[in-house]
Amino acid sequence: MGKVIINDQITERSEAVIDIEDRGYQFGDGVYEVIRIYDGSLFTAEEHLNRFYQSAEKIKMIVPFDKKQLRALVEQLVKENQVKDGSLYMQLTRGASPRNHVFPGEEIQPVLTAYTKEVPRPEEAMANGVKAIVVDDIRWLRCDIKSLNLLPNILAKQEASEQGCFEAIQHRNGLVTEGSSSNAYIIKDGKIQTHPATNLILNGITRQVIAKLCAENDIPFSEEPFHIDDLFNADEVFISSTTSEVMPVIQIDEQVIGDGKPGRITSQLQSLFVAKIESDKHNK
Repeated sequence: MGKVIINDQITERSEAVIDIEDRGYQFGDGVYEVIRIYDGSLFTAEEHLNRFYQSAEKIKMIVPFDKKQLRALVEQLVKENQVKDGSLYMQLTRGASPRNHVFPGEEIQPVLTAYTKEVPRPEEAMANGVKAIVVDDIRWLRCDIKSLNLLPNILAKQEASEQGCFEAIQHRNGLVTEGSSSNAYIIKDGKIQTHPATNLILNGITRQVIAKLCAENDIPFSEEPFHIDDLFNADEVFISSTTSEVMPVIQIDEQVIGDGKPGRITSQLQSLFVAKIESDKHNK
């Protein structure tokens, strides 16, 4: 079954125990991160850990480890589980205490958990593109926090799945925000456009990598809100996430995007992203 992290210890998964009154279980009172593993190494680990600490701070929770210590711990977990291509999931809750909406006292310590799993790169989907639907964004107003409260995301993703689609692209009053588990982009006349990194979206780590790749390769990249009509009329559409990388969207609802195949700029970004992965591996 592999090993997991419970607080500052790596233990067998079969021996891991979480208290029934853990606030993550009862309230979703916590934050999380998912970090991609390529060839046994954590990709953009520093950026993910920084966001982990930022999310914790935004909900007034202190991570009981410094970043260097936490990084060493999760890297050791990846090594002990011998993960080649996969992901690491980590979360921090406010701890276990008698159920009460008010925060517990300082004597209650946050609870860290983490595990790994093998996850192959979605090469076929990236080569052929995926379908999506459009749904209302019914989430709360602090989507910049990577919190455990994902029920609206789950409902959107399930609706997409029931319609044979890969993702649900969300909007607020006609303005596109992001996917249920991804950031969303349109390409029109050679220019990439995505929603600004406000409280209405999560500033994805892959999104940040894409922005840097565009700047380095003279690909026009703009953070501006866009409408559902812009989505349907785009030359290309793609989404991005830690596990989906740069994923072309070839159909939304009943509307085929472009010629129904991954577009030129999306394919260019995919190649640049793979080069970034290889570069990071060689620089470790």
